Amino acid sequence: MSEIRAEAVGVTIEDLSLSFGSTAVLKGINLTIEPGEFFTFLGPSGSGKSTLLRAIAGFGPLPGGRILIGGDDVTRLPPWTRNVGMVFQSYALWPHMTVRRNVAFGLEERNIPAKKIRDRTDAALDLVGLRDFADRRPSQLSGGQQQRVALARTIVVEPRVLLLDEPLSNLDANLRVQMRRDILDLQRKLELTTIFVTHDQEEANTTSDRIAVLDQGVIQQVGSPIELYDEPANRFVADFLGTANLIDDVLEMQDGTPLFAPGDGRTAMFRPQDLTIHPAPGTPGPDAATLLGRVEHREFLGNLIRYSVTTAGHTLTVDDSHTAGAHAFAAGDDVALSLNLKNIRILTE
Repeated sequence: MSEIRAEAVGVTIEDLSLSFGSTAVLKGINLTIEPGEFFTFLGPSGSGKSTLLRAIAGFGPLPGGRILIGGDDVTRLPPWTRNVGMVFQSYALWPHMTVRRNVAFGLEERNIPAKKIRDRTDAALDLVGLRDFADRRPSQLSGGQQQRVALARTIVVEPRVLLLDEPLSNLDANLRVQMRRDILDLQRKLELTTIFVTHDQEEANTTSDRIAVLDQGVIQQVGSPIELYDEPANRFVADFLGTANLIDDVLEMQDGTPLFAPGDGRTAMFRPQDLTIHPAPGTPGPDAATLLGRVEHREFLGNLIRYSVTTAGHTLTVDDSHTAGAHAFAAGDDVALSLNLKNIRILTE
């Protein structure tokens, strides 16, 4: 039985810029993706993440700057010579072909001997758990199974880099969770350099070795999911990755002492779980500040209760873990919030 092999290569992007007419979509992108890394481009719609992925694949207008794959400059090469594999949001399967023919198609186009095509197709179908479905047509498969066929069709040609353009967006929530685990397991087995595009922070956090956060065609920060969450470089990253309390004005403690005063474009940031909610008036602990407030709204989210609390002219989001029988505050309750001073991050952008 043949095996699917992958060569772990790095991807380097140097001063990449790209415009559609007079609209600049990518602005001076510099990035190094390590061999065998699961790397994610994360950002809102219109941030340039899919355009950047397509530039690596060779689709779209010729960009300024350079793209290197495995040290080779591929900037001006056509897509079919770059040896990258791309899985699209729409699975783009041939409806009249069986699963086996869909997976084998790329090998047939390369004029590979028939026995090798059969062996590598079987190996790819085994990797995605679809050997028993080889003779079915796409219309006879579930959405998750069709996604696996698209993956198998891509990896069977043994690409140097796997590109995934929002591949889970057409699946329901439970299936998305399973598929992202399956994709990560496959990537780890093959040790294949993988670049994933998503707007979903949960997908990015649960799969990625590192993430590049993009906004308006500019990389805002690169780091591991934990680094980006705990140490955001600016207000955009703090607000996009999870929920953040962002304070641009004076924030006063229980005794009226200013806890934070703005200046020079600075913003104080702390997460909802950095606050502890108590019945008023509350007693501050060591290295903690107490803020008095009133509950305006609450949301029950299963494992936690999320409160909106007004205090000192601000509305803060507070997450309190939930266990069966635990007390929950109601809208209108006076409360005290404890904030560990060590958890405040000062952002300057």
